[in-house]
Formats: sequence, structure tokens, C-alpha cells
Amino acid sequence: MATTLLDVRGLKTRFYTQDGVVKAVNGISYKLNEGETLGIVGESGCGKSVGVMSLMRLIPEPPGKITEGEAHFMGRDLLKMDKEAIRGVRGKEMAMIFQDPMTSLNPVLTVGRQITEALELHMGMNKHQAVDRAIELLEMVNIPAAADRIGDYPHQFSGGMRQRAMIAMALSCMPQILIADEPTTALDVTIQAQIVELVKRLRDELGMAIIWITHDLGVIAGLAERVVVMYAGFIVEQASVNDLYGSPTHPYTLGLLGSLPRIDMLRDDKLDSIEGMPPDLIALPEGCPFAARCDFVIDRCLKDNPALTPVAPGHKVACWIDVKTGRER
Repeated sequence: MATTLLDVRGLKTRFYTQDGVVKAVNGISYKLNEGETLGIVGESGCGKSVGVMSLMRLIPEPPGKITEGEAHFMGRDLLKMDKEAIRGVRGKEMAMIFQDPMTSLNPVLTVGRQITEALELHMGMNKHQAVDRAIELLEMVNIPAAADRIGDYPHQFSGGMRQRAMIAMALSCMPQILIADEPTTALDVTIQAQIVELVKRLRDELGMAIIWITHDLGVIAGLAERVVVMYAGFIVEQASVNDLYGSPTHPYTLGLLGSLPRIDMLRDDKLDSIEGMPPDLIALPEGCPFAARCDFVIDRCLKDNPALTPVAPGHKVACWIDVKTGRER
């Protein structure tokens, strides 16, 4: 049986602004097993990034605040650790690749220095050891002539090379969990495919667990074992990748899958779209947050927000309707 590495329970994160309280993450719960890849998908603003930034304790306080929840990792609750203790976890045991390598790398430090800093801090290496290890890491992520490029600044790297350098930095201390927050968003399609293949290879070689955050269900299909679908700060569906694609059970998941281009589409076939806009996170509706955009909506949806409920082994959904029959559960 798989060993649970990370157990997130009831996580809530709020942002206190002049306009009101933004309910960014609303009681999400999930588990990550050793060596597993978990995909978290949903449209922009659904709470994907805020959820993992909360785990890493990277939410700016104020205006942000983690108001409820637990996140158990290696016998410790990440949300209860003091600042010094969480700094020891970040980068060493849990590492993160951020969305945009253009802004995530420090423009006034060489790429090599940004990698060696973590090695010296967390691994106790001296300067020469750290430089040698940084060159190995750059070679591992397929940076050509790594020994010559280690003294280059980020602006001297292409977008794909910067993202590879970010991956090298994240892997420098051999973390047990790698969080990839839409790491291919700013890259063209061919480079995206190379980055995904690179992460898959490194995952298999190093045996680490991965949380991959994206709005692209196409990327997740060949990468993850399990998928969490988020909407308006809630988890609306959670399943193995095969079950999610083979038997989607939430209307929002159906909409996401319907908007993906398929290889068997005919010239005149049109992609589906999800009409309407996500709800205002300052003024969430009383019932299901997806009700205003849902083709299956009934009166109950407008009054009560359904809890995440098992519908099959390893498959949970938050919906009052059985989308296969169109009838209330």
C-alpha cells in the first residue's frame, strides 16, 4: 500500500482587502503519496496556486492569512511550524518551480550563484563543492556546456533554458516533494513538451513526488496518476487520471474536457465552451459556486453547496446531480 507523504485537511486561505475578504481557498483536502504525481487543474483564479503557496507558507501576511486547516508532512504540520522551521523545509524537503522564470530568477545574480546558495545553506557544502554540484544539476536538466554557462546571468538564457535552470535549482537539495506551478505557461509548445518530458524523467530517476498545477488537462493526461479539479477555491472532483478522463462526474470537469481539441475531431466540429464567469470570491453564492454556469442546475444547487462525496473507489465529486442520468443523487 502506498505511503502518504503529504496530508492536507480543510485548508482555508483568505485575503483581507479594502473591498472585502477574498475567499481564495475554501476547505480543500487531499493526499499525496510517495513517488506519486498529483495534478491540480482549474481556470485562473480558482485557488490552485494559493493552495500550494499556503503549504509552503509563502502567502504574504498581510493581506493573506491561512485561517484553518492542517498539512501533515513527515510527522509535522506545515501550517503550525515557526518561520525558522519552515525555512528549513522549503527548498530542502519541499521545492517549487514557479510560473514565470523571467521574474522568478534574480536578474543581478548569476544562474550558478542562485543554485549554489541553496546547496551551501541546506547541504552544508563549501563554495567549490556547490559549484561542482551546480554544474552537475545544469547538465542533468540538459543545459549545453553547463560549466561555461554557470557564470551567465538569467538574461543570457532563453526562456526554456531559464525554466530548466529553475528546475535545477528546485532539485538541488533532492526534495521529497516538487511543486510545479504552471511551469510551462510562458513557453512555446515544443519547449513545453521538452520540460514535461524532462520532469517525468527526473521524477522516475529520483523517485520524488510531484504536485503539478495547470489549467491544461492535456498536459496532465500523460503526467499524473491522480487529478484534483478546483473551482472557486473548492475541490469539485478528485479521481485517478483514467477515471477522470474516462468517466468525468462533475459538470465543470465535463466542460473542461469538452473544451480540449481532440485528434478524432472533424473539420466542422466545434469545441465546447463554458458560458458565464466564475463567481466573485468576495461574495460567493450560498449554494454551489458553479450553479450559475451549469447545464444540470436544480433548485437545490442554488441553496446548498454539496460536499465532496465518494461515487466510486478513489473517485469523489461535489455535485447534487448524476451527470450520466441527469437525476438528483
